[in-house]
Parts: sequence; structure tokens; C-alpha cells
Amino acid sequence: MINPERLLQTFTTLVQVDNPSGQEQAMAQTVIGLLRAQGLEPEQDAKGNLIARLPGTGEPLLLSAHLDSVAPAVGKRAVVDGAYVRSGGDTVLGADDLAGVSAILEAVQAIQERDGAHRAAEIVFSVEEEVGLKGARALDFSRLTARYGVALDLNGEVGGICVSAPAHDQITVTFTGKAAHAGVAPENGISAIVVAADAISQMQLGRIDAETTANIGTIQGGAARNIVPEQAKLVGEARSRNEAKLDQQTAAMRRACEQAAARHGAQVEFQAERAYGPQKIAPDAPIVQLCEAAARRAGLEPYLTETGGGSDVNVFNTHGIEAVNLSVGYQEIHSTNEHIALADLEKAARLVFALLEV
Repeated sequence: MINPERLLQTFTTLVQVDNPSGQEQAMAQTVIGLLRAQGLEPEQDAKGNLIARLPGTGEPLLLSAHLDSVAPAVGKRAVVDGAYVRSGGDTVLGADDLAGVSAILEAVQAIQERDGAHRAAEIVFSVEEEVGLKGARALDFSRLTARYGVALDLNGEVGGICVSAPAHDQITVTFTGKAAHAGVAPENGISAIVVAADAISQMQLGRIDAETTANIGTIQGGAARNIVPEQAKLVGEARSRNEAKLDQQTAAMRRACEQAAARHGAQVEFQAERAYGPQKIAPDAPIVQLCEAAARRAGLEPYLTETGGGSDVNVFNTHGIEAVNLSVGYQEIHSTNEHIALADLEKAARLVFALLEV
């Protein structure tokens, strides 16, 4: 059965390892050591993702979590505060997603310690999830045989099963106007910042509808206070659980930029990349039924949910692995107030244990 003390020790040990996106090697080596101590033989691909196999009964189930955390993720400390584990300073805690990693590690060890058969599993601990699912997108899926899988990478009460997540377009726009002296001859210039502002004013941003969102996240431009800015750059995104709506939203943002550039006599370069496709799983799909049954065996009440964020399961589904994201229970993620209840950490491990039972 799950060992709560060992689980907490694993989690706090992982939290102390620096793991910003793109700098996960120390974390990977720590996890490799923990997997080898369990008798597994993890492999690391060229991108840095870890793959391990748990021998067992039947076709394998994919178990996944990610090794990176959002900044600030250097110098993290875990402080046990009564019934919670909290960040010990001015960094994130990293429960997203080290709680998921820890739950998988504990469940895999506990199921091997138990007498009797257990389900086979393929374990993937990805890198650079927080910066566009780059690890999962670089994964060689020919190395996996699982047809069904789960990721432990979702906030909310443990027992949540995410069956719908959006596709994501990453958008970069560069406006080019004409530089001029801002005091001597401003009329000879074309302000790229003014053009960018005009374009943004014509965009519908924020919550578009129940399935669709859009955002301009950063604006950069200009060279000096006394120069009409020649260039301005926008970085943004659009997401939707409906790909047709996403196509429409991205096209509308493109039109706004092109029309603004035309009005001011400027040039525009609009780049949009579909970072990943949507996740859409039927409520009665086999993986959902498997997770619901496991949750009940673990003493949890399963429920279906949707999210506005992407995860590695978006990529898994694109590659033919029917996968869902499971709630881990962490709270206030991506902030220095991030925390997780000890009870939720244990519940997440119990859920994975139940998934491995046969």
C-alpha cells in the first residue's frame, strides 16, 4: 500500500532540485536514481524526456507527469505547515508537476511491494512542458506501445478526469513602420507602436466564448524616446477546444493586424504556429471508465471536467494514445503561494496505485 511518509520524503526531495524549463537535467538524474532503486531501467531521449517500463500483466498503461516547473524554480524549498506543504520562500513550490511525479513514483514502488499481479505500465516524465509541451512534442512515440494513458498534471480536487482541453496557436506579429526624429520631423515617420495599438484595439481578446480565449501577452518596440519607432513586436496566443473556432479567432487576429498596417502604410509579418491540437475524449471512453473505476477503488468520487490549458495529453492523443489528465489537488499553481494538502498528495498516489491494480 501507499507509504505516506516515503511519499512526502520523495516529494520534498524533488522540490529541492532546481528545475526551470529547459534546465531539468539535475531533476532527471534525481528521478533516474529513484527509478533505478525500484529496479526499473529508465532511458533518456535526446530531448531529455525519461521513459521507463514497469513489467506486468496485459497491455501497458501510460503514466505521465512533467519534470519542469515555471519560474521562479531555482532555490525551491518545501515547508510542511500542518496539513499542507507550501513554498518556503520567493519561488514556486513546484507541486505542478512534482506532485504528479511523486505520486507515480510512490504508486509504482508500492504496487511492486504488494504480492500478486499488477498492470504493466510505460512511464514518461517529460521536459519543457511549461513552455509549449516541447518535451512531449519531441518524444519518439515509436518507443511506446500503450494505447491508453493518463497524466497527473491538473489542478482541482483529486478524482477529476479532464476529457476536454484546447488546441493552442502561438502568435508572433512584427510591425515595421518608418523611423524619424520625434521632435524635428515626426510627420515623416510611421510609428510601429501606433500601428500595433491600432491592431490590438480591433481584436476581440480575453474570453471569446465558453471554448475559446485569446491574449496578447507582450509588446516590445522602439529604440529611444526621441525616435518614431520603426518596429514593434506582439507575442500572443489563441486557444479553443473547437479547432474551427480557433482557426476563426487566429484569422480574425491576422486581419486586424493586416488592416491596421494598411491604414498606416506599414508592413506586417504575422506568424501563427499550432503548438498542439485539442483533447476531446468521450465521457464513456475506455480510459475514462478505467479512471472512474480506479478512483472508486481508491475511495475517491470521480468527476469529469474540462480545462482551458493544454498538457502532454494533447500530444498523446494526437499520436493515437487515448489519454486523460487527472487532478492532483495542488492549489495556486504558478505562484509563490503554491501549496498542496498532504491528504491530496496521498490521494493522487492511491489513484495511480488503483490504476495499476488488476
